[in-house]
Amino acid sequence: MMLLRSLASLCILAAVAFAVPAQEKRIHHHADLSDHAHDDAHGFQYDHEAFLGKEEAKTFDQLTPEESKDRLAKIVDRIDTNKDGYVSHTELHYWIKHRQRRYIEENVNKHWNDYDKNQDGKIAWEEYKNTTYGFYLDEEFDDIEDKATYKAMLTRDERRFKNADRDRDGIATREEFTAFLHPEEFDYMRDVVVQETVEDIDKNGDGKINMDEYIGDMYSPESGEREPDWVQTERKHFSDFRDANKDGYLDGDEVAHWILPGEVDHADNEAKHLIHETDTDKDEKITKKEILANWNMFVGSQATNYGEDLTKRHDEL
Repeated sequence: MMLLRSLASLCILAAVAFAVPAQEKRIHHHADLSDHAHDDAHGFQYDHEAFLGKEEAKTFDQLTPEESKDRLAKIVDRIDTNKDGYVSHTELHYWIKHRQRRYIEENVNKHWNDYDKNQDGKIAWEEYKNTTYGFYLDEEFDDIEDKATYKAMLTRDERRFKNADRDRDGIATREEFTAFLHPEEFDYMRDVVVQETVEDIDKNGDGKINMDEYIGDMYSPESGEREPDWVQTERKHFSDFRDANKDGYLDGDEVAHWILPGEVDHADNEAKHLIHETDTDKDEKITKKEILANWNMFVGSQATNYGEDLTKRHDEL
């Protein structure tokens, strides 16, 4: 049953939330492009993982240099979406962001057929609703103990679906369905993420978050327990930083600054870096020839992997 699967997912997410510091669980950080340091003097592992994605970069490390270059040439053709023979900053930036979001797309693809019942390549709200809540809708939630919670989940899902559905036709494309499942990854879903966060924390229903609600989302004291230092620090953060207008509450804008911090766009920086390093004629765009002349910056191979291993051993000596 889809609803039970959804509930299981919520339990898993809850467990993950408590595996990180409680005060961090609401904040949506951008994932790093690579686990490696960005130091071209000691190899291009960072660039490889940024350009290909972490798993695909491992695949290239098993290829011969010739195979790597052949595959890279085909990738360049895909990046050049307007087919003008150049890779622009915009095209490279989009490609890198796409590769980094691949794990999300794979998750969506894995469950796509569960919802796309008529196999038309789209998911209508009715398909999602009936698959997830169908049985309970028929029974009007009568056999469920916490009826109000399930009805609230349905209402929330419908609102989020409508926001993800940009053309308002009641049917989600794969991109729109991805925005529905992962709204924090899409700028146009920002208001939904903020609204849902406020609703989760706002216990008295006034549409704002006060100090007690803010702390209560992170910490539930045991009887007689002394309040930990980190909780006192969070109280200070609420007063000094989160509550920008000093009215004692967090409104939507203040919540947005808290949970959706403006961060460095690592994909943008990497696109600029790769173009700067390979753009020999300095026209601020790169050709396939320029890319292939510097192929080992973009992708690895058995040879470059071996060379990087030697460098690593030399550094360790």
